[in-house]
Amino acid sequence: MTPASLRPRATGRVTLADVARAAGVSPITVSRALRGERAVDPVLVERVQAAARTLGYVPDPAARALASQRSAHVTVLVPMLSNALFVDVLEAVQRCLRPAGYQTLMGVTHYNAEEEEQLLREQLLQRPAGLLVTGMERSDAARALITQSGVPCVHLMEVSGAPGVYSVGFSQADAGAEMTRHLLGRGRRRIAFAAAQLDARTLQRRDGWRRELGAAGLYDARLEWLDPAPSSIALGARMFEQIIQAQPDVDAVFFCNDDLAQGALLAALRLGVAVPGRVAVAGFNDLTGSDQMLPPLTTVRTPRAEIGTAAARMLLSLMSGEAVASPCVDLGYEVVVRAST
Repeated sequence: MTPASLRPRATGRVTLADVARAAGVSPITVSRALRGERAVDPVLVERVQAAARTLGYVPDPAARALASQRSAHVTVLVPMLSNALFVDVLEAVQRCLRPAGYQTLMGVTHYNAEEEEQLLREQLLQRPAGLLVTGMERSDAARALITQSGVPCVHLMEVSGAPGVYSVGFSQADAGAEMTRHLLGRGRRRIAFAAAQLDARTLQRRDGWRRELGAAGLYDARLEWLDPAPSSIALGARMFEQIIQAQPDVDAVFFCNDDLAQGALLAALRLGVAVPGRVAVAGFNDLTGSDQMLPPLTTVRTPRAEIGTAAARMLLSLMSGEAVASPCVDLGYEVVVRAST
């Protein structure tokens, strides 16, 4: 039982002052201890945390923002959660921000510029301490909202050398080009590119594919298979069947995402199409299960968790007013060669 003298007022919520009385410290010590500031004695931190647990204290983010002139949350906008790619990014971001005292508020844009703009308007009303947004492509209105808000912002999954822009990612076009070079190096000459969703990063991968085939004198517009539908295993299977039927001389298919490529490998098994004997199959992102396919899938491994961590650390520096060593951090990628090519 909590001693009567330490119980909060019966008519209100537990306050910072209630925790301070219970822990026998000042309210400012409570605030610093619960924010995780390193200057607070660990013994006092434990005493404060124990008192907060006993009293059921929940910090008031609005009051904290007013007192400190800054918010305690960071807005993170991602296109989709059905793709493990962005789940990996979000988990890494949260692991980095939470120990620093920040909560993450997530918004899903569904690859829709108008939806992203509306989410930005709603989130900026809450005065977030920082923004993490996916990619560089957005509406002029959304770009203006970010710039005029004055809120520190880091862009994920792509890199930009533009002045005043902070980004962590890799070159999607270069990654697409390198996978194409791998397929060319395996003697493939009729290399199709199959893509869904058709967001900016997907089209950058296509641009890399075009660049390499063009340089080799092998580009053919009929080898592009683009579908705006959401990426899925089922769609990948359908696209593979369509490509094999319409372009029987195709000897490789580079899919823009692993779920499409996984569907293609399953379709190849059903159709009796030998992979890689008859046609090579490659993917992108090295999603869960790609190494377990029959045959295991060649793909581009992207550093999702590393991107989330590095972007969150960059944002922490910006929110603290610290200088950032490099506003553009390119973490690269890796072509993982397996038996499908």
